[in-house]
Amino acid sequence: MMIQSTVGIDDLSVYIPQIYLPIEDLARARGLEYAKLNKGLGLQEMAVTDTCEDAATMAANAVLDLIHKNDLDPNDIGRIYLGTESALDGAKPTATYVLDMLQEHFCEVYGPNCFLHCDVVDLTFACIGGIDALQNCLEWAAAKPGRIGIVVASDEAKYEMNSSGEYTQGAGAVAALVKQNPRLLQVDPDFGVATRPAYDFFKPHRRVTKREILQEVLNLLPDTSSEAVDLDALEAKLSEGLDVLGILDCNEQHLLLHKVTPVFDGPYSNQAYQARIREALVDYRKRTGQREGELLNDYQYLVFHLPYAFQARRMFSEIFMEELKANGDWVAFILRNELEVPCADDYNDREAYITQCAEFLRSVTKSPDYQAFVDRYIAPGEWASARVGNLYAGSIFLSLMSTLEAALEDPTDAAGKSICFFAYGSGSKSKVFGATIQPTWREVAEGFGLAHRLDYRTAIDYATYEQLHRGSLTRNVATNDEGGFFLADVHEERNETEGVRHYGYGARTAFTTV
Repeated sequence: MMIQSTVGIDDLSVYIPQIYLPIEDLARARGLEYAKLNKGLGLQEMAVTDTCEDAATMAANAVLDLIHKNDLDPNDIGRIYLGTESALDGAKPTATYVLDMLQEHFCEVYGPNCFLHCDVVDLTFACIGGIDALQNCLEWAAAKPGRIGIVVASDEAKYEMNSSGEYTQGAGAVAALVKQNPRLLQVDPDFGVATRPAYDFFKPHRRVTKREILQEVLNLLPDTSSEAVDLDALEAKLSEGLDVLGILDCNEQHLLLHKVTPVFDGPYSNQAYQARIREALVDYRKRTGQREGELLNDYQYLVFHLPYAFQARRMFSEIFMEELKANGDWVAFILRNELEVPCADDYNDREAYITQCAEFLRSVTKSPDYQAFVDRYIAPGEWASARVGNLYAGSIFLSLMSTLEAALEDPTDAAGKSICFFAYGSGSKSKVFGATIQPTWREVAEGFGLAHRLDYRTAIDYATYEQLHRGSLTRNVATNDEGGFFLADVHEERNETEGVRHYGYGARTAFTTV
């Protein structure tokens, strides 16, 4: 009789930039109360990319560590699928830059074509692109014995300075080894999904006319204004030729600008997050036969996408209440925590009733029972996010590593315990799926070194952070760099090599970008 093989995650590696900004310093610079950011959102530190880092270098460094830890032959790796919303090009996949760095690094030992037959691609759907890549590679690995794939999620979460998203920034990459008979996690084949188009967070191509650019520049010049210049003639001159000799000298009347900072609506995004994970959970139950009310019995850990450390505990309260009502524990919960449920009949004003319901929901989240639930199911996945910030596509993978590294300190062995994942990407989509921790998990998790990596970083001051954010620094900031892949230069000449990126490998201390 044929024994069906399991498929899942065999190991995980993480790369976090070597510098970080204490959230307390950012709060001081912005005139914000640190206690609200720390106690309310769980924020402590924010990982910051150095001058020679980008989504490709972070991904390559995470994959490199994964290959070394598992003594992999590059010729055996069939896939490297990248989940990212920090793509470096509109056509050329960022995964090809990752492959180029790895190819150069391993060519001396494994030959110049050791990654020639490795399939690479970028998957982009905001913060859920890494999970999309994981699901794809799991199905691929399950289809044939011996297949080995790597999923890597790499992003720099960057917001405009002084925006409401600034203090949730972060950066890093997590790589996952996907294969049959995994040592770490067996991932179940059923994924619940919910997708609804939404504009809660996006990075549009912003249309700017040449006239707008000219007006803004002229108005900034001393003793000059756009009213004193014939803008029609100037604009016509810029567009009349066929040769493109500069930025403004293009054939179109407007330019499309792509910024790494998003357009976003925080409250709307929270609503979309809550709605999508609930809808995906409903779909997951249809696919698996799990009944409502069984979630907290069937799973011992809940792992979420965390745009900030306390996102899950703030967003999950309604599902928590629905679970209690479905399993018959709701009345006992209300009595035990001395809560009063608002009744619609007691309010003539619907708005007043809605306001009271919101207050009741907050009281639920502050109850001893809910806090105990958070401590048991969610908190193990929060501590790393608190020290790193948002990793976008990598966030849920970091939460997984955080959960498993915390489990190393638990006297109860985690082997055989189940995890339910709640992934979310703005735009919007959620996926819910389950996994089982394998008997050999401990040896693998002990190799993460996540807390050690975070302890080894260097804090920077606010002034340095601002220079890095503005892109005005050319020297590398980190002083404790042990080496790795780095961005060496980007071609700026207006020719067929414009935008070509070159990377290197080695110690990056005091490195100066070109």
